[in-house]
Amino acid sequence: MKTPYHFRRTRVKICGFTRKQDAIEAVRLGVDAIGLVFYPNSPRAVGISEARDIIGSLPPFVSVVALFVDEQEQIIRDVLNSVNIDLIQFHGNECREECESFGIPYIKAIGMRDSLDVGTAARSYPSAAALLLDVWDPQKKGGTGHQFDWNHVPKQRDIPIILAGGLTVENAGLAIATVRPYAVDVSSGVETAKGIKDADKMALFLAEVNKFERTKFKHG
Repeated sequence: MKTPYHFRRTRVKICGFTRKQDAIEAVRLGVDAIGLVFYPNSPRAVGISEARDIIGSLPPFVSVVALFVDEQEQIIRDVLNSVNIDLIQFHGNECREECESFGIPYIKAIGMRDSLDVGTAARSYPSAAALLLDVWDPQKKGGTGHQFDWNHVPKQRDIPIILAGGLTVENAGLAIATVRPYAVDVSSGVETAKGIKDADKMALFLAEVNKFERTKFKHG
């Protein structure tokens, strides 16, 4: 029997922080989770010392998500042993056993090709806390600024869905109305440069999500 994953509020994760002042501002604005990228090939990558500095500035009740892409097990364990992480986001070709081996909740990112069946992907990762649906790109692993066809996301699903890929202030409301995700994940859409978050863009993005929520409740 399918579990109806419909929630009364769309959560917001902003990913790719490289400066603690940006993370502090995001939390002040009301973000639910911040993402730190531990993928060396990313322009938004951080090291352990930078991550500790960012996380040390955060108040309680903000989730910290560590993003890895097909990383060596020992490197992941070194990060987990050095930094307070709430969830891991696996953004590569990691199998279920790899994702489960670290003993903490994880999100599995899925590249949305036209032929992909989200239900089949969900069944491949039954222990995932959520699936993150992003645009598929053979070279880049997230943060592309591009979006996929949201109509490919099924209305019925067995797992919370986090929507990513090309989200901006201009399309956030439509994205939420189309997909009705558990959460949205934005990175390049709230930046002035890669890894440098823009306070005004973050504020406008969160306001747009909240505006949709108020309209949804008003009209049922």
